[in-house]
Amino acid sequence: MGAVRSFRTKGGFGLNLEQQIATDFGVFARASMSQGTVEEVDFTDINQSISGGISLTGSRWDRPDDTVGLAGAINRISHQGKLYLAAGGLGGIIGDGQLPNAGPEQILEAFYRVAVFSFARVAFDYQFVNHPAYNRDRGPVSIFGLQLHLRF
Repeated sequence: MGAVRSFRTKGGFGLNLEQQIATDFGVFARASMSQGTVEEVDFTDINQSISGGISLTGSRWDRPDDTVGLAGAINRISHQGKLYLAAGGLGGIIGDGQLPNAGPEQILEAFYRVAVFSFARVAFDYQFVNHPAYNRDRGPVSIFGLQLHLRF
């Protein structure tokens, strides 16, 4: 299987905008596009993505070191990528080679990061993923996360 592959560079671009609206409130927006004719190996099979979100520190409720955030993303795979996977190709993340009913992957994420100590933060995260791996026949999926960040 790997004997027919050769290394190729995948081109693309991204745009990132971040703006602090107030001392405790910020917004972001991102967009990216990459070449959709090269098999993905090292990352994920996203060829077009747009996302945006907001974050608010806890200073309004006397928790200035806490942060709450909400973000959304829509990811797409190229037409060539859809055909490749539908024909049995394997992606770096998707992997199963079945994409009969392709559509955009839609993600909504919410988190709350709590300052437990001056050196420790705990984040609770929830993601709702509609049409995971670009397949309208899959999902939706709920993902819950817990993160511990220590700074020494």
